Parts: sequence; C-alpha cells; structure tokens
Amino acid sequence: MFNIFKKTLQKTIDSIRTVSPKRREKIDRDEIEEILISCDVTYELVEKIVDSLPEVVTRSRLDNELNNIFRGESFYDRLELKSVDAKPCVEIIIGVNGAGKTTTIAKLATMYKNEGKKVILGAGDTFRAAAIEQLKAWSEKIGVPIVYTKQGHDPSAVAYDTICSAISRNCTNVIIDTAGRLHNQTNLKNELEKIIRVCSKAFEGSPHRKYLVLDGTQGNSAIEQAKIFHQLLKVDGIIITKLDGTSKGGALFSIVDELRLPIAYIGTGEGAEDFSKFDQKAYIDSILDAVFIAENQEE
Repeated sequence: MFNIFKKTLQKTIDSIRTVSPKRREKIDRDEIEEILISCDVTYELVEKIVDSLPEVVTRSRLDNELNNIFRGESFYDRLELKSVDAKPCVEIIIGVNGAGKTTTIAKLATMYKNEGKKVILGAGDTFRAAAIEQLKAWSEKIGVPIVYTKQGHDPSAVAYDTICSAISRNCTNVIIDTAGRLHNQTNLKNELEKIIRVCSKAFEGSPHRKYLVLDGTQGNSAIEQAKIFHQLLKVDGIIITKLDGTSKGGALFSIVDELRLPIAYIGTGEGAEDFSKFDQKAYIDSILDAVFIAENQEE
C-alpha cells in the first residue's frame, strides 16, 4: 500500500524536493511552510499547521499535526465512511463532467468484482449521450451488467430500474452515475433530489452512499465545486482521480479540512485496476518521507 501511494504521489514528492532537496532529521518551521504551500495545501490551513509547530520541527511533530486533520470531533474519532449492511448496497456517483466519473465507476466496479461481489451499473447521466456510451463500453470491458436508456430520458427512472434489476439478479452492489453539469444548479439539485427519492422507493434506505468524484489535478480549486455538491446532496465520501498526474497532492489535506468528509478512494493510474482505498498513514508517510530522514540516518 505504501509503495502505491509513493508512486502515485511522485510528482508531489518531486515538487517538495524543489523546495527542500535534502532530507533531514529536523526542519525549520519556515521551510515547512514553503513545503506545504508547494504541494498545494491552502494558505489558511498552512498557517493553522505552522502556528502549532515549534521553530524547529521533527517528523513526529509534523506527523501528529497532519494526522489531526483527519480526526473527527474528538481526538480518538476519525473521519470514516459509514458501514453498510444492506444488500444490495446502492451507491450514487456525483461530480462535474471531466472529473473522471465514468472511469471511476468502472474502477470501483472492478474492485468489487475482484472481491467476489456481484455488481450492476446504472447509466444515470442521461444528459450526455457520450456518458451513456462510455459506461456501456466499460461494462462490456469489465464484464459487469448495465441498465441504460436513451439520451434525455429521466435519470431517476434509470436509477429505479437499476435497483430493481439488482434485486432480481441478487446483486450485492449497485453503482449509479449522475449528470455533472453545474451551470444550472437548480435543475441539478432537483434532478439529484428526485433520484434520491426514487432510489428510496425502489429499495428503502437507499442510496446508502453518495460519492463525490474530484479531479486531483485541480488541487484546491476543486473545493468550491465540492462545497456545492455537498450542499445539494450531503456527500458521504470523496474519490480523488488523476492523483498520479499532479504535483498538487497536498490538496487532500485542505479538502478534508474544509469539507470534513472522508476520502474513500484514489485513482492511481489509467487502468481499470489502478484504484486504491485511501490509506491515511501511507499518504502522510509518503509526504513525510520526502522531507525527513530517520534519526541518526544519513541522507
């Protein structure tokens, strides 16, 4: 797991090393500030972190401050996805067009399938014909059934039919795509709310999870769009895509700090299996290893 994160964050690590080329046991606080800014941690969060640090910073001290970002209301709480026992588990995928929703759905379905689960997809982004065709192509490629309709049809009907099909086929997991346009928030809000209501009619208590897909290459600029979707739908978790293609890997700290939502998964490449559960320790260790060496170890 650690190697996956280190490889995925390589561009972020390279950015850190342009600021701090030589790893050390202890780093000046001012340099820590520069390092955090270099990997796209928001200035507000950088100030909050740095203000809590001594003049000379050890790895363990910075490790503690970075881990604090992922804590919940108390020291012992962590921001985590809620557990779901329902069968099928119904998940809604939201996010702007271009963030990588379609590929993320395919990766999530592949992961579930590899775990021995029975998955079905719902092509609920009926606003774009391309979205339907792309998801159909992925369903054929990974060998997972899909429910779809023509462009312009009611997406909530697709959600309803997908859940009903999942129940009749004895599926364990349902993944439903949604439209990602933000230019008309009122229409999007109404559409998403209708999908939620219809899901509940098809299977009481669903959808069980609502995932927001964010493009990692946008860094902190993705926070505002995330706020909009969270306000519309009360998101349960975040999936970060394209993290391997950006030097803005530090933005994950800011996203969690701002939204108080758990990061569920990250995209680690372009293939169907280039997908991993988010590991807080591996993520933080990958950042710290770019900055510090162990005590009494020479660089």
